[in-house]
Amino acid sequence: MLGFVPPLPQQPGRPPSSGHMIVCGDDALGRRLAVELRFIYGERVTLLLPPGRDANNPETPLTQRGRAAALFGRMSAAMNRAGNGNGATGGSGDTNAGVEAVRIMEAPEPSDDVLEEAGIDRAAALALVYDDDERNIRAALTARRLNPRLRLVIRLYNRKLGQHLEELLDQAAAVAMPGIDPALLDASTTVLSDADTAAPALAATALTGSSKIIQAEGLLLRAAERPPPRPGEHADPGLCTLALLSSTTNDPAGAEGSDSSGDEAPQLLPDERAVADAAGRGTVVLEAISRADPARPATRMGGRGAPLAQIFSRRLRWSALGFALAALALVIASLLTTEDTALHSAYLTVLDLLGMNDPAEGASPARQIIQILSGIAGLLLLPLLIAAVLEAFGTLRTASSLRRPPRGLGGHVVLLGLGKIGTRVLVRLRELDIPVVVVEEDPEARGIPLARSLHVPTVIGDVTQEGVLEAAKIYRARALLALTSIDTTNLEAALYARSVKPDLRVALRLYDDEFATAVYRTLRTAHPQALTRSRSVSHLAAPAFAGAMMGRQVLGAVPVERKVMLFAALEVAGHPQLEGHTVEQAFRAGAWRVLAIDATPPADRNPDLAALPPFDPEGDTAPPPSGLVWDLHPGYVLRAQDRVVIAATRRGLAELLRRQRSAVPGR
Repeated sequence: MLGFVPPLPQQPGRPPSSGHMIVCGDDALGRRLAVELRFIYGERVTLLLPPGRDANNPETPLTQRGRAAALFGRMSAAMNRAGNGNGATGGSGDTNAGVEAVRIMEAPEPSDDVLEEAGIDRAAALALVYDDDERNIRAALTARRLNPRLRLVIRLYNRKLGQHLEELLDQAAAVAMPGIDPALLDASTTVLSDADTAAPALAATALTGSSKIIQAEGLLLRAAERPPPRPGEHADPGLCTLALLSSTTNDPAGAEGSDSSGDEAPQLLPDERAVADAAGRGTVVLEAISRADPARPATRMGGRGAPLAQIFSRRLRWSALGFALAALALVIASLLTTEDTALHSAYLTVLDLLGMNDPAEGASPARQIIQILSGIAGLLLLPLLIAAVLEAFGTLRTASSLRRPPRGLGGHVVLLGLGKIGTRVLVRLRELDIPVVVVEEDPEARGIPLARSLHVPTVIGDVTQEGVLEAAKIYRARALLALTSIDTTNLEAALYARSVKPDLRVALRLYDDEFATAVYRTLRTAHPQALTRSRSVSHLAAPAFAGAMMGRQVLGAVPVERKVMLFAALEVAGHPQLEGHTVEQAFRAGAWRVLAIDATPPADRNPDLAALPPFDPEGDTAPPPSGLVWDLHPGYVLRAQDRVVIAATRRGLAELLRRQRSAVPGR
């Protein structure tokens, strides 16, 4: 039976055993990460939460601890119902092991004393997932000093700072333990961003047939989502089929796949028979592998310069066109009534329009009439020029400010919220050249400068107020991404957008899974012809953080509806399910599949497969050839010295790692 998380007093009694995992966080990601480690990988976990008091009402206990306990309780009950208790406890068979497997502590900061009480000196890994980069950095420096062998996983939003921090902490670990081969040093530092991890999946919910890209040793693995083949068509299997989508994924009125089993649920890593029998179901196929280029910058909307339609209004442009036609008519009339040349007639007409010509007192009546008409037209030129100057001045004055949605915009994505997540999703959408209109209540939000630099139309206002979504042209949009941090705001915006455009594609960022399920089912019933999806950032990001804590090169995570598939690099040695087996024999449907083998000699291997080769700005040096072999023969026998790239489910990867630890003496 699975371990029961007891009522959560401070537990200073028996400290966790050696090799436990410590998770420090102050939001949903920390709790979900602890659940992932406990119930998927079977690890002992110490969860460090901030003190449980509401800042607005000190008398009311905050539900951080209660939420964690409830989440562990729900997972324990679900695992018991599924009959997976033994797997979750790591196969120990001790019913009391589950009771002691989760330890919850409270402290405002992960200080030296707090980390020592949590057992930092005996821990195998520490995850710092506070929603504050500075706090995570301080705690990481402290933890590395207390335990140089510790495996660190740090949540940082700043990418460049994260790269420098990884190098610094790994160097500190090597200096603290001189004489140890760095290749054998288990200490490592991984910096991840939940925003970067979840952004591709959130952006993909606004599209159909979208591709997910995983980077490995300067290569790009493109996993494409394909709709069901039409009658008479044969689906291209690509390199391999990674997943079968739920039977109703392309039916708006159908049930979105979940973690539950059944014919309608998505199937990860299916075998050939399941693929052959999957009539009418979409697939996720590994279709291409290409060399990775330097990151493509997000493109500006409307190009570098402001188009004419953005400088001058439509009314002014029509007025200018009418004036030009009137001037042309006057030139033609002058040619027909006088014997002047075309150039001289045009010259005289311009002078008349500008009031610079002498009166035609001795000229013919036709010339006098044309001069009078030209003078009247010239009177209209002055206000037209003034209006043009004022509009151009206003455009130039606001060139450095936010753009308004242009007239006639359609087929765009309306993005609500420019916080950490919304900003990364905005970059992703613009990398794909998808037109976006942003709605943000706070004019000082994190992503406002980015929206300004990319010339992305932005509406500043409360999305719950009438007229804000209309200003974002929601009635012409292709999709709505509600990514604010408030569930009720996202829900209200989605309901109002559906009332304006019932067939709008909607993706909601919702934390609570039960609430998300209820919302999804209600919207599906009320609007059966519209696609609705709900996503949780912590649910999308937790598998990548958990995989990094296990000390393996997790190359990336691809969400498949409500499931997650991981790409990882593993050494074959120590894995009895892989070593000595052929590639075909090592494949386990629904668990893992070997995709590639690193043919590089062990001494020359890149320790980080996810790292890009050094970028040569001059282009004189060719990039180093990749040692990864993707076209594998099914009969190739995996050897202990091989390193492989696998696609695995969360439970499949957890089983591989658990069995490897149990095969190591003393573990």
